[in-house]
Amino acid sequence: MRLNPYLTFNGQCATALRFYEQVLGAHITFKMTYGESPAAEHVPPETHNLVIHSNLSIGDQEIMAADAVPGTYAEPKGVYVALHVKGFAEGKRIFDALAEGGKVEMGYEKTFWAAGFGQCVDRFGIPWMINCEQE
Repeated sequence: MRLNPYLTFNGQCATALRFYEQVLGAHITFKMTYGESPAAEHVPPETHNLVIHSNLSIGDQEIMAADAVPGTYAEPKGVYVALHVKGFAEGKRIFDALAEGGKVEMGYEKTFWAAGFGQCVDRFGIPWMINCEQE
């Protein structure tokens, strides 16, 4: 059994995937648009460039993502993508990149349980927790 997050976006999935590739050192292993899928004939032409499904590989982990069907998007509530990193500086770099253009909920800093921890919502509306364990 595996567990992985499935992120939905409001039309910015392809842009978010490229951003996550750069920031997280991830790799897009699969991406299909509505227009490339068998659903193409059943959806409006303006949705054809939206992502119907994608896989983003981060180390040995995976995030799946897609654009919501127009009119059905809802912001994530009550959930975060938790990213565990080695090294305070790497955590700070990732946190700063994810927070840029988004919203910082808790700045990246040392806590009683972590060498570095922060919470933010990125510019695409995805909530993140960045955690760097104590050495």
